Amino acid sequence: MNGDAFDHNPRWTVALPLVGAAILALSFAMPELPGLVLLLAAGLACSVTAAVHHAEVIAHRVGEPFGTIVLALAVTVIEVALIVAMMLSGGESSSALARDTVYAAVMIILNGIIGISLLAGARRHFEQGYHVQGVTAGLATLIAIVVFSLILPNYATSSAGPLYTNSQLVFISLAILVLFGGFTFVQTVRHRDYFLPAADADDDGADEHVEPPTVRETFASLALLLLALVVVVLSAKKISPSIESLLASAGAPAATVGILIAAVVLLPEGIAAVRAAIHNRLQTSLNLAIGSAIASIGLTVPTVALLSLVMGWPLVLGLDGKATVLLLLTLFVASLSLRTGRTNVLLGLVHLVLFAAYLFLSFVP
Repeated sequence: MNGDAFDHNPRWTVALPLVGAAILALSFAMPELPGLVLLLAAGLACSVTAAVHHAEVIAHRVGEPFGTIVLALAVTVIEVALIVAMMLSGGESSSALARDTVYAAVMIILNGIIGISLLAGARRHFEQGYHVQGVTAGLATLIAIVVFSLILPNYATSSAGPLYTNSQLVFISLAILVLFGGFTFVQTVRHRDYFLPAADADDDGADEHVEPPTVRETFASLALLLLALVVVVLSAKKISPSIESLLASAGAPAATVGILIAAVVLLPEGIAAVRAAIHNRLQTSLNLAIGSAIASIGLTVPTVALLSLVMGWPLVLGLDGKATVLLLLTLFVASLSLRTGRTNVLLGLVHLVLFAAYLFLSFVP
């Protein structure tokens, strides 16, 4: 490696995903190896750390908001693949898995990731600014997609229960794809300036003072990012039976599996978002969070809807009353806390309290 390559891709960022991939390969070759679950957990942690670094390298090269879109789409595609794989292996018994995972992703992003980002950023910088136009556009899109996906099925009268009919499922899937495509177009083309860092934001990490990575370095980071994300998801899938057994022995509800899937898949994005807020790049942090929530639903629901139509399985989408109240409260609070273009420590605290309530009521319904 030359000096610039070492600066942008230190050797540890190449070694960690390779270590994770080696451990994963070992799990397929020696599935009965003692302590394999702990090894897989260590490989998963290595891959998450590397994924965050390589996502930031790509973001530095392509600039905002394209950098955040790369990570959001990469993680979401793998999340969809994991859900589809688990649905295919679980059959009709996993009809609510997509709903639980999507709901968990929205709550983790809007309350957990945004809450920690606002709190960490405010603790270091007191107040932080962002473009309210971009955040408003994202929240408006997200609210429409969330209501279509997780709330409206309970009130559609053509079928009983939290289900859409086949025709309703097709229409809702198309509507969600249109909203997702429209938001991506506005974010990257029509109103890209809404999603660029605010004028008063300065990067404490000093990324803008470092030469951007070369094309070769960027493609190397992209390949290593994809490898790391694949290792994260497959390792999580390998570990999940042990976790499910542990949850069952503890008497935890079945919906907590969706929380675990969403938490593991969103971990790289969450770390990247919090680090951006700490370095006074709150716009980047919010781009990651809200964009990930939109992508999570915008790609997951149409994909699992297509799978359910092809396989003839019911697809449970509607939330129960408690989850609906928590979701609506989260959307309402987010629309208030992110409407001024300035943040403070209290707003982060409110989101984190909502996140704590969500987690507590998920395990103690």
